[in-house]
Amino acid sequence: MPRDASHLAHRLAREAEAVCRHYLSNGKREGRYWLVGDVHNSPGRSMFVRLQDSPKGPAGKWTDAATGAHGDLLDIIRESRGLREFREVAEEARRFLKLPHTEPELITKPARLAVPVGSQEAARRLFAISGPIEGTIVETYLQRRGILHVHHGGSLRFHPRCYYRPDEHLPTETWPAMIARVTDLDGRITGVHRTWLDPDGFDHVRLGKAPIDTPRRAMGDLLGNAVRFGAADDDVLVAGEGIETMLSLRCVFPTLPMAAALSANHLSAMALSSSLRRLYIARDADAAGDVVQVVLSQRAETAGIEAIPLSPRLGDFNEDLHVFGLDALRVALRIQLAPEDVSRFLLLSATVE
Repeated sequence: MPRDASHLAHRLAREAEAVCRHYLSNGKREGRYWLVGDVHNSPGRSMFVRLQDSPKGPAGKWTDAATGAHGDLLDIIRESRGLREFREVAEEARRFLKLPHTEPELITKPARLAVPVGSQEAARRLFAISGPIEGTIVETYLQRRGILHVHHGGSLRFHPRCYYRPDEHLPTETWPAMIARVTDLDGRITGVHRTWLDPDGFDHVRLGKAPIDTPRRAMGDLLGNAVRFGAADDDVLVAGEGIETMLSLRCVFPTLPMAAALSANHLSAMALSSSLRRLYIARDADAAGDVVQVVLSQRAETAGIEAIPLSPRLGDFNEDLHVFGLDALRVALRIQLAPEDVSRFLLLSATVE
């Protein structure tokens, strides 16, 4: 029987769509997501709840692209019902799941939304003690994802034995990991993103990630910041969610500045430089990508920045690169970019490659 918040959240995640239909009844399902206005069950499409486990994260996690808020299904129960004490949230969750009552002191989740894991200082230390990716499993992993030329500009490092703790009840493990530097517009490290990798090789289920529940985790301060490839203060920028997505685009345009915000809600809330005049939004082909494109385009246009969406043929640009190859990706992107950026960056790229 589950006796703490993590177990309750896990049980709720198994019934993610049923939870959404009950507590977020003003929303509706679109693909693998439940879309609704906000966590208080307002009508709209700003908030999206993941209904199934996917490479982007586990079922039950939600983000509100308008506010940057995010959390799990326990947070939805609390906010939609206006509950204050976590014992009330837990009992409501147990009632929904038809589980027996348990003593509240056995449940220890703080009554708050999405607490960041780790600190900026811990993130800086981890990045500092990590080494170059060249000749490591990181380089092999990216090459197996179709990224043969890794134009990362020093934003990626390798740690051979990076700590991973499944949850508070299990011992810490160590796995090799790709460490990505998260910075603000001034270049200060505010966090890191870790991708734990499988030392036994690449398979087409986990795509080279370690066989653990959450092979991707971030630490530090992410909101407004990003993993940056190239100058943060240029006049043109391509922004997207995933590191592999942006590195795939860098294979075509290695001199074009890019930023990986690491999730859909962080992409919608990413800080925009005052020097920026054109923003390309490298959206994923899913419901979250639809919302992000609308929200980020509105923010950019309000700031006087031209916003242009870049759309993949498949789920994202890394999938396009892996399936169709570099030449096909180059052709598809060329017709989506402004002509002056094609001549500026594609011709320069020929000298880099």
